[in-house]
Amino acid sequence: MLQSKARITAIGSYVPERVMTNEDLEKLVETNDEWIVKRTGIKERRIAEDTEFTSDLAYRAALNLMERFSKSLEDVDLIIVSTLTPDYRTPSVASRLQAKLGIKQTGAFDLNAACAGFTYGLHVANGLITAGLNKKILIVGAETISKITDYTDRTTCILFGDGAGAALVEYDEQNPSFLSAHLGSNGESAINLYGTNIATQMDGEELISNGHLVQNGREVYKWAVTTVPKGMKAVTEKFGIDLSNVDWFVPHSANLRMIESICDRTSFPIERTLNSLVNYGNTSAATIPLALDIGVREEKLKKDDLVLLYGFGGGLAHCGQLIKWNLDE
Repeated sequence: MLQSKARITAIGSYVPERVMTNEDLEKLVETNDEWIVKRTGIKERRIAEDTEFTSDLAYRAALNLMERFSKSLEDVDLIIVSTLTPDYRTPSVASRLQAKLGIKQTGAFDLNAACAGFTYGLHVANGLITAGLNKKILIVGAETISKITDYTDRTTCILFGDGAGAALVEYDEQNPSFLSAHLGSNGESAINLYGTNIATQMDGEELISNGHLVQNGREVYKWAVTTVPKGMKAVTEKFGIDLSNVDWFVPHSANLRMIESICDRTSFPIERTLNSLVNYGNTSAATIPLALDIGVREEKLKKDDLVLLYGFGGGLAHCGQLIKWNLDE
């Protein structure tokens, strides 16, 4: 991996005001709070209003970043939004965000790597800045998963929520954030987690074509708890350290039991993991930035901490990033 010349300088987040508790879900499907908490660890999630869309959440997360870190985004030269729930097929959420922020001269595109989207976005931003093609990139992981959730399917509707997290990545050759990365995909198993658009078949198999997320939770779980531990090892070995040297592990917040299993298989202390799922549920591309923001607000993340981010999900795609935590004060 080339020596990075990029640093994460600021973060921000936003979640909708509306709260959906486990008790609320009891009124929709056959479930209960004890069953949900035991299997997922989730207590509640945030739900966007009917008139609130992914670009709105992304905008509010960017505003939060600017307010907290006294940052200007006027000179951002690229916006990347990681999402699987865009407002429209086109224009992109990133283009809508550019308009809302009033940035006149910037590139903008969406990236869809589902729940691994934020880590993929960071990887792209680091590469572009290190290559000298960009100087200042805004990355946002934003989702309104509630709009594609089937609230008659108790195996999926208990999981998902809405939210957004933003990060600013800037040129800094002297004190870069990015240390190593590992990416992969298992497209052969993509049928285990999908939402239909135009195609009605995948590899000859008929799909449930209702636009909702469809998941074979058991198969995704098995894939994640075997793939992520191997990826974590690959990321740290590329940087020449042992996993025990990592200060914080921030996995995609899919399911608390899944995170516990990954930690058990890698002997990584669960006390040194950050997640956002207890109060926000699975927000796909937004889970990792939301978890990082929780770490900042609770004063857990310290300057120069080694932080291992690992996104994984639909695709089935995954991406790990080892970073040094060195945001602007």
